[in-house]
Amino acid sequence: MSIVTVQLGQCGNQIGFEVFDALFNDSHCPGGLCSKRENEAYQASCKERFFSEEENGVPVARAVLVDMERKVISQTLSKAARSGRWKYGQHSCFCQKQGSGNNWAYGYSVHGPRHKESIMNLIQKEVEKCDSLSGFFIIMSMAGGTGSGLGAFVTQNLQDQYSSALKMNQIIWPYGTGEVIVQNYNSILTLSHLYRSSDALLVHENDAVHKICAKLMNIKQISFCDINQVLAHQLGSVFQPTYSREGSFHYRRNPLGDLMENLVPHPEFKMLGVRNIPQMSENSLAYSTFTWAGLLKHLRQMLISNAKMEEGIDWQVRPPLSGLPPLGKMSVNKETHFNTSIANLVILRGKDVHSADVGAFKDPALYTSWLEPVHAFNVWKTQRAFRKYEKSAALVSNSQSLVKPLDMIVGKAWNMFASRAYLHQYTKFGIEEEDFLDSFTLLEQVIASYCNL
Repeated sequence: MSIVTVQLGQCGNQIGFEVFDALFNDSHCPGGLCSKRENEAYQASCKERFFSEEENGVPVARAVLVDMERKVISQTLSKAARSGRWKYGQHSCFCQKQGSGNNWAYGYSVHGPRHKESIMNLIQKEVEKCDSLSGFFIIMSMAGGTGSGLGAFVTQNLQDQYSSALKMNQIIWPYGTGEVIVQNYNSILTLSHLYRSSDALLVHENDAVHKICAKLMNIKQISFCDINQVLAHQLGSVFQPTYSREGSFHYRRNPLGDLMENLVPHPEFKMLGVRNIPQMSENSLAYSTFTWAGLLKHLRQMLISNAKMEEGIDWQVRPPLSGLPPLGKMSVNKETHFNTSIANLVILRGKDVHSADVGAFKDPALYTSWLEPVHAFNVWKTQRAFRKYEKSAALVSNSQSLVKPLDMIVGKAWNMFASRAYLHQYTKFGIEEEDFLDSFTLLEQVIASYCNL
């Protein structure tokens, strides 16, 4: 089954390019530590998901590119074409001459309705090229205007038009220090609208990815390109093919459906995060060896202590003893807190993968009381290595890890709203105070639900 990717705004288009490039490069990596036949099956599965073939034999990304300014889309198209290995479709782009000026309301209320027909037609054409549609993967930021405002509008229309297809939004959480003065407004409006129309929100925090670039990848001058490549690596490690079940050598056919089934057991809880191990520069990789036991021990501690990378993990955090009541519900202000999960999916790739023991992730103490580990935890495996890592593990988790950043964004937005700062920029495009209040109410409920796990 195929996934149609919708890249929205500058951020969505730049990340989208890196994701397709990472997927293609990985699936055409020589060897992959597995048999030729297995490698060919892996390539075919990746291609069915993300690429379609054109007459001249160059794979074409199953993607629609949308931005209100031409520059980034032109750069993205030419970068893909220059690679000579894959490209975007000739008629898969929509752009205009005027952006959204970092105004969510302009993207949602002006650009959205004005260009709805053109954008939805492009998406429909892409859907028609799929033998079988798994769903939509929508890449966007929360802080700007086009990705966030238009992204929320497009997601809503996908929900109306393709109600039975799954929709996963990959959203980029802005830097805490701020890129845009109204980023907290844009963020709460984006999140509240997506919560109503998307099936799952896969969140990446810019601050966390920046730290990975600095500490693990040893990059001195960090660019957006570096950040996007780390994001693409993490997304590739989730979306590349894995076996459909233990002992099987057939790859999963419905990646989005399987992800949702494993990770979103209730519509109140749909915020997902990704952790990867190991993640390092190529130079360091040449001198490193890993065991499954070591990787999984670190990954589990990253989960329960809410660490985004393996450096600087707090090893003092321990799960509450099974069978004892917790010492009270999570407070968003508590510094070191055990990170309770609703659902976890561990994805293992590489040598001797069938010997990896994931028993530690089945501890009931890791999960909310209303879900048994047998329903809350899953593992996917393949012997096919990912990129140049002999062994690698990814963890997709639905847990309390985003409560604190969400609470901070809602708090900052509320302080601005209480003093009516910049509201006129939104009301003049039809977003009323009532819309803000609805967003605050919905997100406060989400925070409360996660805190009470």
